[in-house]
Amino acid sequence: MGCAFFKASAAGPLKRCRAKDYKQNQALGANLPQNRHLSGLPSRLMFSYRHAFHAGNHADVLKHLTLIATLKHLMHKDAGIQFVDTHAGAGLYRLDGDYAEKSGEAAEGILKVLNLKGPAALTDYLEMVASFNAKGSHKIYPGSPFIIHKLLRHEARDRLKLFELHPTDHKSLSGNVQQLEAGRTVSVTRADGFESLKALLPPPVSSTGSRRTCVLIDPSYEIKNDYYRVVDCIQDCLKRFATGTYIVWYPIVPRPEAHDLPRKLKGLCGQVKKPWLHATLAIGRETGSKDAGLSASGMFIVNPPFTLKPLLNEALPVVEEALARGPGRGWVVESGG
Repeated sequence: MGCAFFKASAAGPLKRCRAKDYKQNQALGANLPQNRHLSGLPSRLMFSYRHAFHAGNHADVLKHLTLIATLKHLMHKDAGIQFVDTHAGAGLYRLDGDYAEKSGEAAEGILKVLNLKGPAALTDYLEMVASFNAKGSHKIYPGSPFIIHKLLRHEARDRLKLFELHPTDHKSLSGNVQQLEAGRTVSVTRADGFESLKALLPPPVSSTGSRRTCVLIDPSYEIKNDYYRVVDCIQDCLKRFATGTYIVWYPIVPRPEAHDLPRKLKGLCGQVKKPWLHATLAIGRETGSKDAGLSASGMFIVNPPFTLKPLLNEALPVVEEALARGPGRGWVVESGG
C-alpha cells in the first residue's frame, strides 16, 4: 500500500521509510478508515457522515487546491502561524478501500485531473497528492490535516490544531498523526470544532512578536444547523481576531441555507470592512442522469491572499473542463471588501 511507507518528523517533510522501520509501529495506512459498523453510540449522536466515501471528489479538488494556494502565500512571511482544522476527519484516505470504491467519487475528481498540466495552483495541488503515493500509484488521498502538516515550517514554529467529533474518524486521525511523530507541533482533540475554536482566538504571539492564524471550517452540513453555526462561527472569529484568515467550504445543494451562506458571510465581512473571496465549482450532471449526488461546492475565504484570485481564475477553467459532466457546469471567482 503506497502510504504505508511514509513517515515524518516535526523537523521536516514526509519521507519514505524502509519497511523494517514499521515492525514496532502500524503502517501509516493502517489507520485509514475501514467499513465498520458504529455500535454502542447514543442514538442522539448523528454520526452517519463519513468523508471516506467522498475523498478525492470534485469538492475536495476545489477545497484542497484553494487551501494549498492560500497557505503557500501565508508562508511567505517568516512569522509562525497557528493552523486550525475544525472538522479534520480521518486525515488520510484509501482510494482503493471499501468506502471510496463504493462511491466512485474519486473517479469523478482527483483521478480525472491527475495528468493535467499548466496552472501553478493546480500543479501545486497535484504534486501534494503525489507526494503521499509511490510513483505511478494513486491509492492514497491526503485530507486537509495532512496537507497542512506537509506545509508546516519547523523553523517558524507553526502549529496545527485538529478537532474531530466522529468517534471512528477521531481514532483513525489520532493513529495517523501519531505516525508523523510531530510532537507538540500537531494536536488532535475529540471535540466540537466550532466551540473549541473560541479558546484559540486570538492566537498566541509568535517568536517574531506577531499573531497569525488560519482556520479551515468544513463541517459535513448533514443538518441545516451547520450552515447557521458556520455564520455564527465566522462572526465570533471576526470579533475575537479580525485579521485571521478563515476558510469555509460548503456544498451547493437545493437548500435555501446553502444559497444564503455566502450572502451572509459577505455581509459579515462588510460590517467589519474585511476583504473576502468566493469561489464555486460545478461539474453539472449528465443528460438524463438521476444521480442526486453533490455536483457543486464553494469556498469562502475571509482575508484572502491577494494572489489567490488570479491563481483560481487560471486554474478553475482547466479543472472545470476536465471534470464537467453536462448541463449545470461552471465556475465562479468573485471578491470584495
